[in-house]
Amino acid sequence: MPAPTFETLTYAAEAGIALVTLNRPEKLNAFNTQMMRELIDVFDVTDADDAVRCVIVTGAGRAFCAGADLSAGAQTFDYEARGGEALAERQKDGVQRDGGGLVTLRIFDSLKPVIAAVNGAAVGIGATMQLAMDIRLASTEARYGFVFARRGLNPEAASSWFLPRLVGVQTALEWCYTGRLFPAQEALDRGLVRSLHAPDDLLPAARALAREIADNTAPVSVAITRQLIWRMAGAAHPMEAHRADSRGIQARGRSGDAREGVSSFLEKRQPNYPDRVSTDLPGIWPHWRAPGFS
Repeated sequence: MPAPTFETLTYAAEAGIALVTLNRPEKLNAFNTQMMRELIDVFDVTDADDAVRCVIVTGAGRAFCAGADLSAGAQTFDYEARGGEALAERQKDGVQRDGGGLVTLRIFDSLKPVIAAVNGAAVGIGATMQLAMDIRLASTEARYGFVFARRGLNPEAASSWFLPRLVGVQTALEWCYTGRLFPAQEALDRGLVRSLHAPDDLLPAARALAREIADNTAPVSVAITRQLIWRMAGAAHPMEAHRADSRGIQARGRSGDAREGVSSFLEKRQPNYPDRVSTDLPGIWPHWRAPGFS
């Protein structure tokens, strides 16, 4: 599959690992409408490419993402004042859709695991876009800020759903109430990130984790696992998980992947899973989007 090209991102895929780099270093990778579109598009690319087993997202230069691009000044977040294409493109049922939320909802739907390698400042949408990613590794030089209340806004990117599930209600409220910047060590201590790394060690650590996934696990099983765990975070009763689990085990148990997984284990060799996410993903749960709110 030819490598796609983007204006605000770079993309490289090799040996089962896709590296997505936010690439506006002169603007500290500030988020704009073009980046929103391209982040959505790049996850369409990774989902469609069966060679991609895991996705890493990082930033170019000193920052991961320093938040929204504020070059429009005081009108940056005033949709009506800005009007034009952005207003028409993102309107749904009379409500202007939040661009960060469109990104996190697309990441939520990803069929491939997503690792954040947070190399520097992650502020506003730079912090909230990570919440829909599965595992976050951070540089010791990274810092975070859920700064919305300091800009006269409320949290976005569906972070009121994601953040308390990751760090608990108390920490989520503290960070959002104060809007303060905090170091990567606090993010680690409160459970937002999995591990801290010296700057030069960050990407190698992320790649090693991605390699562990890509080399040893069945892609279809990983896709099902990702969706089960994320979706069941909002389930009303464990019976919902039991039903989905049971449908999954029934479908996977008769698959070539299950036969290969057991055989390779018994024969003490590296597995070669035959099933593909693009063609062999079973439907084991009802559709989860609200009607008419795609």
